[in-house]
Amino acid sequence: MSLWNVLVSIFWFMLLFAWIWLLIAILSDIFRDHELSGWGKALWTLFIIVLPWLGALVYLIARGPSMNERARAQAERNDQAFRSYVRESAGTPSTADELAKLADLRDRGAISTQDYEQAKAKVLGHERPAAATPQTDQQATPTT
Repeated sequence: MSLWNVLVSIFWFMLLFAWIWLLIAILSDIFRDHELSGWGKALWTLFIIVLPWLGALVYLIARGPSMNERARAQAERNDQAFRSYVRESAGTPSTADELAKLADLRDRGAISTQDYEQAKAKVLGHERPAAATPQTDQQATPTT
């Protein structure tokens, strides 16, 4: 076998591979389209199978621009589903967990009582105005 024959064989193999890839892309686009009726899908599929070169060329001319839009929409749906799955799997801490962490920080002196009260109000879902919260424990208790 000469080098020329090997190169021609590689060329035809790559052409066949590209053709199969194109058919898969077109068929997946046909069945991904929700606006196309069942009969339309059947006719396009039949056209692609019976007259493959002509069918693929006509499909790409007629419906090619919207192929990208459908692929993008599918990718966005997949991305949203993945993000939703990650959010559900990671879980969000409960209100009790958040309050326990805040109390621990306050007890260790990492945050002030005022910061604790503001964060607690935020966790519980009702913001308190800054002027209404006591500055420190000493100011909140009366002195004699």
